Amino acid sequence: MFSPNISFDTFWTLLISGGYLLTMVLIPWVIILKKRHTVSTIAWIMAIVILPYIGAFFFLVFGVNRVQRRTARKLDANLTMQRLLPGVAAYQLISGERLTAQQQRLMQLANRLSDTLPTQGNQIELLPDTNRTLALIEQAIESAQNSLHLEYYIWRPDKTGTRLRDMLIAKAKEGIKIRFLYDGIGSIHLRKKFLNSMRDAGIQVAAFLPGASVRERWSVNLRNHRKIVIADGRVGFTGGMNIGDEYLGRNRNIGYWRDTHLRMEGPCVLQLQQVFAEDWYYATGEELTHPDLYPAPEASGNVAAQVVVGGPDQSESLFHMLMFAAINEAQHRITIETSYFVPPDSVVTALVAAALRGVRVRLLLAGKANYIWTVLAGRSYYDSLLHAGIEIHEYARGLLHSKTMTIDGDWSLVGTPNLDSRSLLLNFENAVIMYDSRIAALLEEHYVRDVRDAIPIRLAEWEKRPLVHKLAENTCRLFSPVL
Repeated sequence: MFSPNISFDTFWTLLISGGYLLTMVLIPWVIILKKRHTVSTIAWIMAIVILPYIGAFFFLVFGVNRVQRRTARKLDANLTMQRLLPGVAAYQLISGERLTAQQQRLMQLANRLSDTLPTQGNQIELLPDTNRTLALIEQAIESAQNSLHLEYYIWRPDKTGTRLRDMLIAKAKEGIKIRFLYDGIGSIHLRKKFLNSMRDAGIQVAAFLPGASVRERWSVNLRNHRKIVIADGRVGFTGGMNIGDEYLGRNRNIGYWRDTHLRMEGPCVLQLQQVFAEDWYYATGEELTHPDLYPAPEASGNVAAQVVVGGPDQSESLFHMLMFAAINEAQHRITIETSYFVPPDSVVTALVAAALRGVRVRLLLAGKANYIWTVLAGRSYYDSLLHAGIEIHEYARGLLHSKTMTIDGDWSLVGTPNLDSRSLLLNFENAVIMYDSRIAALLEEHYVRDVRDAIPIRLAEWEKRPLVHKLAENTCRLFSPVL
C-alpha cells in the first residue's frame, strides 16, 4: 500500500523511475559479471542504455546462460559415463604414430578440450545424400535388437517425422528399449498427441533445455543442436540432417537439400553413446549405466576418429578454439562448407591470415537459408575475405546445410556446428574429428562437385553491389552474436 498523501500519478512515476534505475544499474552489473565476450557485453549494455526495458527483456530471454545451475550434475554425468567405457581404451591412439605432426598437435588440443581420445578401427561412411541417410537410419532402426537412442534438434510432425515415429513405435512393441530426446525449441511443433503415442508404446520421451518447463522456456538462447542416432551401441549416425520433409527435398519453397551426415561403426560409436547418455541424464536425471548399452567395440575399419562436443556448460568454447587452431595450423589448403556463416571476428582474422600466408582457402556458403538475415550478416564479411584472396561460392541448387571442414587433406571435422557465433559459443553441438586422408579426400571431392551448383563471388563484381545491400548486410551483422 502507498501513503494516501501520495497521488496515484506520483506513485506510478516513482514505480517506473525505480524500475528504470534498477534496469540501468542492476542488469548491466549482471552482464559485466556473467558475459565473457567483450563485444557481446558492450552490445547488451548499449541495448539497455538505448532501449532500457526492451533491451533488458531481450537480455533475459537471449543473453542469460542459465545452464550453470546444472553444471555440477552434468559433470557428474560425464564422469559416470566415462567409467563405463573401459573397452574403448584398447582402441585409443595413445602414441599417435600413425599421425602427422600437424595431426598430433590438433589431436592434443582436442584431447585437452574434450572428454574423449581418438580411437582407431572405425568404419565411417560419408553420406552426402539425405534420402540415403534416412534409408540407412531406417535400416538401423529395423535391425535393432536391444536399444535405440535418438536425439534431435528438429523433428517435424510431418509425413517423414510421423513415418519414423511409427517405425519406433513398432520396434518398441517388439520389446526394444527406445529413448527419444528432442530440443524444446527446435522441435516446438511436436504436440502432446504426437508424443503420447510414443509414450503409450513404451518409448521414453524427454525434452532437452530449453523449453522443458515454464521456467526454462526463458532460456531460449540455449539450444541442443545435436543430431544423434545409436542402434544397439554398435551403429551410430550424426551430422547436419534433422528429421522432416524439407530435409529430403520435399518442400517446394526450399527445393533440393544438400547435407552431410555420417554412418559409423567401431569404438567411436560408444563415444557417441556417451554423449547421448550425458544429455539424457542432464535432461531426465536417469543414469544409463546398464552394460548392454556399452557393448565391447569391434574394429570394423581403419579410420582414426574422435567424437567431440561443445556447449555452454564448458569452461572453454571447444569448437571455437578447435576451428581457430585448425585454420592456423593449415599449410596448404582449407575447405569449408557451412550453412550459416556469421563467424566471430577471431575466425575471420584466422582465415584472412591463412590466405595471406599462401594457404588456399575455399568457402562454400548458403546462397539462401531459412533465415535471410543470417545470409545477409555473413555477406558483410565477404569484402575482407575476398581482398585476402579467399575463394567464396554461394550454393544455388537448393539449400546448403552441410557443416564440414578439411585441413591440408589430412584432418576433417563433420558434425552439427555451423561457422557462426551461436554454434561456436552458445549451442550444445557435437562433431566427429577424423584423422584420415581418405575421408578428407572424399570431402574435398564433394566440395568440387557442390561448387558446380554454386555461384562464384568475385571481388570486382561484389564491390559494385547496391548501397542498400551493404546497409542491410552491416545492419544484420550487428546482431551476429545471437543469430
